[in-house]
Amino acid sequence: MISKLCVIGLGYIGLPTAVVFAQNGWEVTGVDINSLAIDELNKGRVHIKENGLEEAVKEVVVEKKFCARMSPVEADVFVIAVPTPHNHDLTANLRYVENAIKSILPVLKLGDTIILESTIPPRTTRDVVAPIIDEAGFKSGDDIYLAHCPERVLPGKILKELYENNRTVGGINSNSTEKAAKVYRSFVQGKILETTAESAEMSKLMENTYRDVNIALANELTKISEGLNIDVLEVISLANEHPRVNVHQPGPGVGGHCLAVDPYFIIEKDPENAKLISNARTINNSMPEFVIDQMKKVVKTSSKIAIFGLAYKGNIDDVRESPAMKIAEQLMTENYNVEAYDPYVKQEQITFKLSSYKNALQNADILLILTEHDEFKCLDWQEIDQLMTTPNVLDTKNCVKNVAEQINYYNFGNLYNLKEIEWLVK
Repeated sequence: MISKLCVIGLGYIGLPTAVVFAQNGWEVTGVDINSLAIDELNKGRVHIKENGLEEAVKEVVVEKKFCARMSPVEADVFVIAVPTPHNHDLTANLRYVENAIKSILPVLKLGDTIILESTIPPRTTRDVVAPIIDEAGFKSGDDIYLAHCPERVLPGKILKELYENNRTVGGINSNSTEKAAKVYRSFVQGKILETTAESAEMSKLMENTYRDVNIALANELTKISEGLNIDVLEVISLANEHPRVNVHQPGPGVGGHCLAVDPYFIIEKDPENAKLISNARTINNSMPEFVIDQMKKVVKTSSKIAIFGLAYKGNIDDVRESPAMKIAEQLMTENYNVEAYDPYVKQEQITFKLSSYKNALQNADILLILTEHDEFKCLDWQEIDQLMTTPNVLDTKNCVKNVAEQINYYNFGNLYNLKEIEWLVK
């Protein structure tokens, strides 16, 4: 007998998750409030960019293993994969999670399993979601099995990592954990780590908080090294030769739906003790301003700025919480002539006009590289020199290679060189 599964939320995590279940013997219904996305998916087309996803969607749609709807249907398992954005005070906005749970109540039946994949603050599964189910007349953990299984995938490799990565599954009781773990064993090749809902929630937050704090260390070291005329990139490389040291790379800030968001879910639960986590967020949030300050050492207010890259990381189209977006928008408010080019990002994703490669560079006074797309690693320096008024390049991702001699190239390793020309600008 084929089991039925319903995924609520067909975004960057929900859609690939639905597809993988469909590829592994489940009859899957995907639910989303975006009617245009629903129409596209039922035609085998995708509304988000991810390697291999469109081909996979087309396959499961043609084979009638997956369909998309705007309302939930009866199923054996419900997977909640809706976003959890911030409120203005940086606490978690659980409205989408609560609405998703309420939306499945009319089709919920005894023995069903609900799995939350949305990233949530500790105790949300037990203290927020379980009461909604209980108020509907079910007993969570007995009538309905309830668990949290956080996603931990890398954009660009989501389909591969859904299969290969270990998964942490935590229920509100042992029966819920066991039921949810069995669901993921239908396709996961990595380990299934069984625990409590609270530990599963906190482990996901800690994974991303660790990386955020590590990046903050690298970014703070960048600021210190700039003042001391030290090459921070070399310092990090030398330090990482130690067998037990792994300092991450500095950059223009931290973006995406995880690293820039998840630490706040810990902070809100205990702000008094989350001092290191809070300081790391402050440091990483300061990096867009730091980049702009470095840029101002090279160009005047009337200058044209070419920006390469708006996504928060390389080779994807995701602009959520992107520091590149913050830099572009801030420069525009300061009346710089800004033209931004990103080969992955679509016009409908942003509020200002995207530029082409050549138009962005034409008569520009500086090129800011803010995303490490592969297309930016090996640029045509002769063409850039011809197009730009002055061939200044500030590579905040330290990603480009084989820079020509005629280019004034700066990255986080040689920011101290900007001091030598700052007085010429002023």
